[in-house]
Amino acid sequence: MIDLGTIIVLMVVLLIVVPLLSASIKVVREYERAVLFRLGRLVGAKGPGLIIIIPFLDSLMRVDLRVVTVDVPKQEIITRDNVSVKVDAVIYYRAVDPVAAITRVSNYHYSIMMLGQTILRDVIGQVDLDDLLQKRDELNKRIQGIIDETAMSWGIKVASVTLKSVELPEELMRAMAKQAEAERWRRARVIEAEGERQASAVLAEAASMYEKSPMALRLRELQTFMEIAREKALIVVTESGAAELGRTAAMYKALKGREER
Repeated sequence: MIDLGTIIVLMVVLLIVVPLLSASIKVVREYERAVLFRLGRLVGAKGPGLIIIIPFLDSLMRVDLRVVTVDVPKQEIITRDNVSVKVDAVIYYRAVDPVAAITRVSNYHYSIMMLGQTILRDVIGQVDLDDLLQKRDELNKRIQGIIDETAMSWGIKVASVTLKSVELPEELMRAMAKQAEAERWRRARVIEAEGERQASAVLAEAASMYEKSPMALRLRELQTFMEIAREKALIVVTESGAAELGRTAAMYKALKGREER
């Protein structure tokens, strides 16, 4: 039979061992790495899976290896041609060196966002407004390269940078709308003039063919009369009919003059 003292000893052991085991066993997920410190000294990155640490001597800092998205707040920037614009961006990055991400920068999430704001302002300030509107892909790659060059020393890889929106002053937007309208009007005039040029060339070619073939010209004339005659309210008078009508009118006038005498 177990006496009271043994039961107390077992309870004390359980109260001590169970918390120690719980504090010693850690599980690191597949997308995480645990940076282990022992008495403040770096041991290395552990995981994924089950790891054993020494309680009260070891400490862990977890690093997420998945891609993280950070918004660069909209900020007002003056371009090289002195146009004030408001630009914001999105940065996609991930930790590739967990040890460096913990030991070389205090808060790499905040540092990436601040670095993105600074680089965005520097790059946009060196380009003209036209380049900002037309060459976004080039600017995205340029900003990404500059941020990535600095972030790699922190164990961070910048996957991509995307400019979200470019907000222009209202008066500039009205001026650009007028410019676009004028450009569309110019293109319409050019297209119209080109059509007239082509039509005149075709007509000149047709006139040359009719000049060489009077019979074809006569057939075309008859075809035109047939098209006109389709309208019931119209009376078509041909050249021969006009001549006959003229002779009839002359005879009528002569006869009427004789009667008056």
